Amino acid sequence: MAKITENGKEREATCTEELFAMRDSLDVLGGKWKLMILRYLTNRPDQKIHFKKLERGIEGISAKMLSKELKELETNLLITRTIQDTKPITVIYAVTEYGKSVFPVTETLVNWGILHREKIKESMG
Repeated sequence: MAKITENGKEREATCTEELFAMRDSLDVLGGKWKLMILRYLTNRPDQKIHFKKLERGIEGISAKMLSKELKELETNLLITRTIQDTKPITVIYAVTEYGKSVFPVTETLVNWGILHREKIKESMG
């Protein structure tokens, strides 16, 4: 069970509290694209990632959806949007320190996805 700190004391979360926390997490990170965008940015910490590079790098995402998801990730303090003084203007996206806290979640999902794909292949013989 998860732990909650109240008034300086730690206790186990109730099942209801855990389910609320899960819902909160899914509200911020859920959907098809947000975790993929975060993972893409996290895997390229030394690169300047602009909108078109993201759009090309994440197969299947539309410009409209990418724009929407980037705004939501920025609102939730997981990425930064930095306007470059160039002509034409370029916007660079990066994961925030807080956004890096999502890395263990994406790492677990990547590892589970690899194992799941192998399991399915095995079952198909």
